[in-house]
Amino acid sequence: MSLSVAAFAQHGGHETVSAAVEPQAQETAIHADSSVVAHADTTAAHEEEEGFSIGTMIMHHISDAHQIHLGGSLYIPLPVILWHEGHLEVFSSSNFYEVNEHGELDYKPYKGFENHHEQIVYVGEHTEEVAGHDAHAGHEAHGVKVLDFSITKSVFGLLLVIVILVIMFRAIAKKYTSRPGQAPSGFQNMIEPFILFVRDDIAVPSIGKKKAERYTPFLLTVFFFIWMCNMLGLVPFLGGFNITGTLSVTLVLAGIVFIITSVSGNKHYWGHIFWPPGVPLPIKFILVPIEFMSVFIKPAVLMIRLTANITAGHIIILAFVGLALMFGQDSAVAGYGVGVGSVLFMIFMYFIELLVAFLQAYVFTLLAALYFGDATQEHHHEEHEHEHEMQSAH
Repeated sequence: MSLSVAAFAQHGGHETVSAAVEPQAQETAIHADSSVVAHADTTAAHEEEEGFSIGTMIMHHISDAHQIHLGGSLYIPLPVILWHEGHLEVFSSSNFYEVNEHGELDYKPYKGFENHHEQIVYVGEHTEEVAGHDAHAGHEAHGVKVLDFSITKSVFGLLLVIVILVIMFRAIAKKYTSRPGQAPSGFQNMIEPFILFVRDDIAVPSIGKKKAERYTPFLLTVFFFIWMCNMLGLVPFLGGFNITGTLSVTLVLAGIVFIITSVSGNKHYWGHIFWPPGVPLPIKFILVPIEFMSVFIKPAVLMIRLTANITAGHIIILAFVGLALMFGQDSAVAGYGVGVGSVLFMIFMYFIELLVAFLQAYVFTLLAALYFGDATQEHHHEEHEHEHEMQSAH
C-alpha cells in the first residue's frame, strides 16, 4: 500500500537523469551548442510521445535508491560514500537532485559523479557545465564505474529494522529478568506467542528437542527480521521499502543459513552426500553430483523464493496503480472508473500482503530449520545401538 500511495504522489514527479554529452573533436562551439539543443528537443518530443510507462514506474519503486522518495519533490537524502582512484568521497545524495520548474526532481552531476538510474559513475568535471536531461531516452551512462558503499534506501531500512529489533527484544528480556516466573504483560505478552511458535512449532519438530535450543536464537532472529522488513514495506508514505525484495539482502540471509548448515553437518550428513549408503556403485556416480549440487541449490531456493514473493506483491499493486494513471491520461472518466476498481483491489491486495509478510518469514525460517535438522540428524542404526546400550546398562 505504501508503494501504491507513493506511486500516485510521484506520477507527476518522475526523476529524469542527466546523460553525459561527450565533446566531439574538431567541432566549433556553435556546432556543439546546436547539437545539445537539438538533442534536448528530440528527448522532449520522445518523452511526450512515449507518455506514462507502467514498467518504468514499477521498476522505479521496487528498485533500490540513494534517497527515500516521499512523493513529488519531497525526499529524504541519504549519505553517498564512493571510492574512486584511491580517494574516498562522502557527501549527501541531495547534491544529485534539483527541483525543476514543474516541481519535479531532476538528476544533476556533482563533483564529476553522475547518478544514472541509481548507478553512480565518474564522468569528469566537464559534465557539470552541460545540462542534458534524458531519463527516458534509454542511453547508457558513459563513465568510469566507482565503488559505491552508500547508505541506500534498502540499507537504511535494514539498519532501521535492526535498531527496532534490538530495542524490542532488550525490553522483553528486561521484563523476563525483572519479573521471573510471572505471567507476561503488555508488549511481552503480545510477542511471546510468536517466540513460542518459532521454538515449539518450527525448531523442535524440525531439529529435535535436544538440539533445537542451539539453533533457536538464530531462527528467532531471522524470523522477526524478515517479518519486520516485510511490514516496513507496507507502511504508507515511507518511500516503499523493498528490503527483502533485494537480492543482496536475501543472498546474505541464505548465505548465513548455508554456512550454519555446512558447519553443523555431521559425518552421516556428508557421508550421505558424497557416498550414499545402500546405493549401487554405478548409480552413485549419478547421485553424488546431484546431492553435491543440492548443498548449493537449497540456499539458492531460499534466496529466490523470498525475493520473488515479496517483489511480486509490490508489482501487482503497482500494476493496478499504473492502469488507473494510464487510462487517466486519455480520459478522466476512464481514469476514475479504472481507479475505483484499482483502489478496491489494492485494499484487498494490502491485506493479502499482510498475510504474505508473515508467511514468507515463516517459510524461510521453517526451511532453514529443516536444513539444520537434516545436517544434524543421527543415523538410525546409531540411534538404535545407543538405545540398546542404554537398555543393557539398566
